[in-house]
Amino acid sequence: MQLFYAPEISGSFVTLNKTESNHCINVLRHSVSDTIHMTDGKGGIYAARIIDADPHACKVEITEFIPDDGSRPVLHLAIAPPKSSDRFEWFLEKAVELGVGEITPVRCQHSERKEIKPERLEKILIASMKQAIVAKKPLLNAMIAFPEFIKSASKTNKNKFIAWYDESTKTPLQEVLVKGNDAILLIGPEGDFTPEEIQLALASGFKAVTLGPRRLRTETAAFAGCMVFEIMNTN
Repeated sequence: MQLFYAPEISGSFVTLNKTESNHCINVLRHSVSDTIHMTDGKGGIYAARIIDADPHACKVEITEFIPDDGSRPVLHLAIAPPKSSDRFEWFLEKAVELGVGEITPVRCQHSERKEIKPERLEKILIASMKQAIVAKKPLLNAMIAFPEFIKSASKTNKNKFIAWYDESTKTPLQEVLVKGNDAILLIGPEGDFTPEEIQLALASGFKAVTLGPRRLRTETAAFAGCMVFEIMNTN
């Protein structure tokens, strides 16, 4: 299945944007009466019939909606983006493939990246969503300072975890995750969290966890955490 993205779907008729129209008509050679599949990134997939094969504004009529059952628990991944843009973009691709529901870039004391480019990152999320046939695009929040994120997270009753590399942290994430429950997982920068940041998180209801015996890169640690959550909630 080839999945197209249409961010605003309402009613029975939809016009794909120029990029999606070109891909549909010029690249994939679809024509009038062909059936394609679309998503608005909000869950569920639409089947639609092409009624105007315009390569700049392809028009379709929706024929079926396949809803998302909404039963999947949500992982909110909070991560201090690594210095390398390529490494952070790689992680975003994998986060979509693994069904992460929400991503918050966090600015920590040791963060080397102080800002992000949300427009480019949104394009990466959309491309990965289409490639992986994922009907729900993760919510990408604006970058936020660590204390502000902790303050916001402390107001939720979700399970909250902070992972960092320390010999005193002995509890593996998979031992404390509860299957079927939403969770927040906090991953630090290349220089790790400061002791003050760790204490602030623990005092706000976060549980300390480990992702294994090795020192992992930021994006690798985030990927590992996503994998644990995915495996826990797949079976």
